[in-house]
Amino acid sequence: MAKVVIYTTSYCPYCFGAKALLRSKNVEFEEIDVTDDPAQRAEMERLSARRTVPQIFIDAHPIGGYDEARRLDAIGELDRLLGRSAETS
Repeated sequence: MAKVVIYTTSYCPYCFGAKALLRSKNVEFEEIDVTDDPAQRAEMERLSARRTVPQIFIDAHPIGGYDEARRLDAIGELDRLLGRSAETS
């Protein structure tokens, strides 16, 4: 199974949506809350080249945020990136 990391804030509705999407697929993930952590937020921005949350990484590869994850899921690409077939999600 792929390693999934998601950078979030405590007040972001897109973060809640992204986590719900991953949970609906039974994906374990590491959540890094950058709400009150400027150093972690700076690291997220450096790794993703983006400033908004959520930022999702699969095996250290940035895929973007909630909207991108939904688009990838709609075409079956999210399952491939997660290292699983669509039937097992």
